[in-house]
Amino acid sequence: MTLENWLLRVERLHKHFGPTCPDCHRLTGPDNGRSRCPRCGTVWACVDVNIQLEAGEVLGIVGESGSGKSTLLQMIYLALRPDSGHIWYRDEGEPARDLVSLNRYEARVFRNSRIGIVYQRPELGLNMRFSIGGNVAEKLLLAEWRHFGRIRARTTELMVKTELPPERIDDEPATFSGGMLQRVQIAKALASRPGLLLLDEITSGLDVSVQARVLDLLRRIQWEDRITMLLVSHDLGVVRQLARRTIVMKNGHIVEAGLTDQILEDPQHPYTQLLVSSAL
Repeated sequence: MTLENWLLRVERLHKHFGPTCPDCHRLTGPDNGRSRCPRCGTVWACVDVNIQLEAGEVLGIVGESGSGKSTLLQMIYLALRPDSGHIWYRDEGEPARDLVSLNRYEARVFRNSRIGIVYQRPELGLNMRFSIGGNVAEKLLLAEWRHFGRIRARTTELMVKTELPPERIDDEPATFSGGMLQRVQIAKALASRPGLLLLDEITSGLDVSVQARVLDLLRRIQWEDRITMLLVSHDLGVVRQLARRTIVMKNGHIVEAGLTDQILEDPQHPYTQLLVSSAL
């Protein structure tokens, strides 16, 4: 490992679903326009993926449905185990750890304390039977917080930070709007002060005005806390607003990577050119 100011480094990550056959690599990939092998049916979700996230950076991942971006996010979240490769994580002043080598218990402890995630659909990130306070408390309890007063105070602090009315701490999620539920997810994800925040299509399905407020909130949080973020989206406008650098995925492969403005203003790969032109 070098002495650069990185927090996350993914090296040669592979993930497939299926039996595989000798013709898989020849018949799949961006050049063939498919990630599913026509011979054996194996889906190659991620192939030789390499990324690096600097501490305090926001990195965007764009691509159509089936490009592999959500699979990559789930592997980094340690919810899905890669077939091969490494996921290095390094806190400031600490040695790098290969998260792929963690056992199930170690992965769960690490995920609960060092990684937060916000999903497109609130019901994936929230327990809809718990109150708002109960959802944030759940994350803190999993991160081994045990003092009720501290948990309650931290929840109230996070509700204020994410512009939620703290007097509604005991209300149920079903009484909140879609935009407010995304704020609850963000509050829960930030509860244990993680080093890395994963954002999975967080503005899809929201009204434009609500989307803008959620993005403003994330920009403010990133500016104030200098938290590192990995953003998955098919919306190039969202990526432009949040991410300094962007990678483009197609059929399980990274086909282009660079500064967001450069990629959106002068795309090099034909697929990226198609994405940009279709967004205009």
